Amino acid sequence: LEVVPAGSFVVAKDHISPGFDGVILSDLRMPGKDGMALLGFARKTDPDLPVILLTGEGDVPLAVKALGEGAFDFLEKPCPTEQLVATVTRALEARRIALDDRRLKADIQTGDAAARLLFGRSALAERLRDQCRQIARVPGAVLIEGAPGSGLSKVAEVLHLLSPRVTGPFIKIGAAGLGVEALRDAFAAAHGGSLFLNEITSLPSDTQYGLLDALDRADDARVLAGTSEDIKSEMERSRFNADLFYRLEGLGVRIPALRERPEDIPVLFRHYVALAAEQSGIEPRPIPAGLLASLMSQEWPGNARALMNAAMRFVLGLSPEEGEEMG
Repeated sequence: LEVVPAGSFVVAKDHISPGFDGVILSDLRMPGKDGMALLGFARKTDPDLPVILLTGEGDVPLAVKALGEGAFDFLEKPCPTEQLVATVTRALEARRIALDDRRLKADIQTGDAAARLLFGRSALAERLRDQCRQIARVPGAVLIEGAPGSGLSKVAEVLHLLSPRVTGPFIKIGAAGLGVEALRDAFAAAHGGSLFLNEITSLPSDTQYGLLDALDRADDARVLAGTSEDIKSEMERSRFNADLFYRLEGLGVRIPALRERPEDIPVLFRHYVALAAEQSGIEPRPIPAGLLASLMSQEWPGNARALMNAAMRFVLGLSPEEGEEMG
């Protein structure tokens, strides 16, 4: 741990700013302004900045008061090294999470549709956003591939919002059991905009020909086709029209699974917790760093949808593992 020493309140306050990416470890009693004054200054500068106070014998009531005023924790002197390091490490993780949340909110408020709707700080997440930005500007049908729960419709929405067709309608419809007549109606509804056909491999064979005809006629609706199945395998097994496959695969977007980008899980989980808390009217509890580490180690076959469900269970006081009580 890198340590920046400060011998007094006056010296310490010059290191404190809203963007400071560390934490404050301060004695409660100091010459001049004390640790409580430093806590007050830090909270005023940045309410999310963790302050850990060291207390001597007899100062515990004052330290408890400091907790009520926003201190992260207090430690009694003499403090075992292991306890000190563990507390500082927890505080640093809390600080990192707070700064990540702040950057995410800034991206959402100031960024384009890709930044607002496709979260994550991994290289794979950034690549997905860049692909969407590039493909959205190019006319033509788009094939969106991703595992179940990975956000096919979300990517389709981003492609629409970033495209020149943004002022037109965005129509979403499931491909399973979709008849030719219903397909025509969907194209009419999406005129001038985008038509998202979800789970395109389940489109009936006669409707596949109808879709191919519509693409050949260049009907005025951009087709965004989503699938969680291996569409190429379906085509090779003659379950999906080969001509239609080749028409769709020219512009393709693949959504990475959560297991491929575990570093995005904490950002996504915190976002989903905030959404679930807002929707349920429940004040969200702090998310333990250990829980985030546990979530990152899981496979998440249900991807973002499963992580959303885990966030809702957490907000309701349950374990992210369904049905278990949170400790």
